[in-house]
Amino acid sequence: MMNKIYLSWEDVHAGVRLLAAKIKDSGRSYDRIIAVSRGGLLPAGILAYELNIRNCGAVCISSYDGDCMRADSEVELADAPQNIDAGTLIVDDLADSGRTFRILRRLYPQASYAAVYSKAKGRDTVDYCAAEMPDDWIVFPWD
Repeated sequence: MMNKIYLSWEDVHAGVRLLAAKIKDSGRSYDRIIAVSRGGLLPAGILAYELNIRNCGAVCISSYDGDCMRADSEVELADAPQNIDAGTLIVDDLADSGRTFRILRRLYPQASYAAVYSKAKGRDTVDYCAAEMPDDWIVFPWD
């Protein structure tokens, strides 16, 4: 059985604030945030406040049918945002395997990608990350 790491609301908020500081320190600025639904919705909202970005949206990506993972070619995007450019920051809670961001990078190569947390397999898919996590099951407070 896989070990589980339970994160509190305070852990996630501190992680997003650290992520915001790293983005600010990078010298890059963004005028739009796109949350990856659903896990990225809450972190993206906090990040929007921390970075003073009002233009927010979401991309709904579905890579599972129940418990079965779809092939990359069968992944569905609902409400796919338009006009994604270098001023867009796409945000998720966790870059686990990196699959979601790899799919999105093919669709939106000009955007930047941020995750509050990443694991070793997903680290290469993010431009910004607050902290790296072990390969345990991460349980967020909204789970």
